[in-house]
Amino acid sequence: MHNYLRAVGFENLKSREEIQNLIAMTVQQADSRSYVTKDGEKLIGEFCKDFADGIGICVCGEFNEQDKFLYDYYYPYIRGTRVTTEEDITVSRHAANESYAGVCDDLRVGVTLIFYLQNMIPYIKVQNEDRFPIKGTTLTLSALSLNGTIMMPIAKSDSDKSFAKKRTRAREKLMNKARKGDENAIETLSMEDMDTYSVISKQIRTSDIYTIIDNYFMPFGVECDQYSIMGEIEDCKEVINKITGQTIVVMTINCNELIFDVCINRKDLLGEPKPGRRFKGNIWMQGFVNYPEQLN
Repeated sequence: MHNYLRAVGFENLKSREEIQNLIAMTVQQADSRSYVTKDGEKLIGEFCKDFADGIGICVCGEFNEQDKFLYDYYYPYIRGTRVTTEEDITVSRHAANESYAGVCDDLRVGVTLIFYLQNMIPYIKVQNEDRFPIKGTTLTLSALSLNGTIMMPIAKSDSDKSFAKKRTRAREKLMNKARKGDENAIETLSMEDMDTYSVISKQIRTSDIYTIIDNYFMPFGVECDQYSIMGEIEDCKEVINKITGQTIVVMTINCNELIFDVCINRKDLLGEPKPGRRFKGNIWMQGFVNYPEQLN
């Protein structure tokens, strides 16, 4: 069973038979179906069914010579609602399955973003037509979570918020110069990191860490597309899984100007989510590459 089925409201699925029935329902009653030929031979199919608004399960596999669909794998998903970044994206196939991971260097979070690619079929179509590289692509990120905590916000004045945004923009410019090999920018960033470490080391002796650190985004565990995050909740809502009746919480998180939707089972969320409060938890990152209109 996929670990993140719980996040989309399928907490009580236990047996292999129940999983098979869910997969069969998804294929037979799919809301969307996509097909593509890979390597000029095999026909790959992708069937997606929503069990709540923008939340569901995707089943992927290929058709045999008798035109029968044989599923290879499935995964739960949440479709993001907004563009997260316009940085360049690189996509690479996973070794075990006909599935793909995306890589994006976004300067706002300071780490290389790796995500599970949701729209595999359009990517393969563009690849078949040899249209790479493509200009004008954007990325919509989203995430599933199995555990999370709601935390109160840090009190900030308008001037504090304005100063934080200016500092973020200045750091982005420095990181962009450093990425291009500017030695002065590299030295400045190194000095800033040392100063930050020194300040935090002193403050942490008398203050709680979460009153000093407003947000963070860092790798978690051994799988490359899983992260531990803390960010401000910009919007939140509750939706119901139409099959199980379980409540799912969908939050729009702002993590150092990186904005994406997070989906979690209400039973796995400690606290009451409200805009302005912070979400802290571990996530599985997914992404949907938006290609220019002329390629759709």
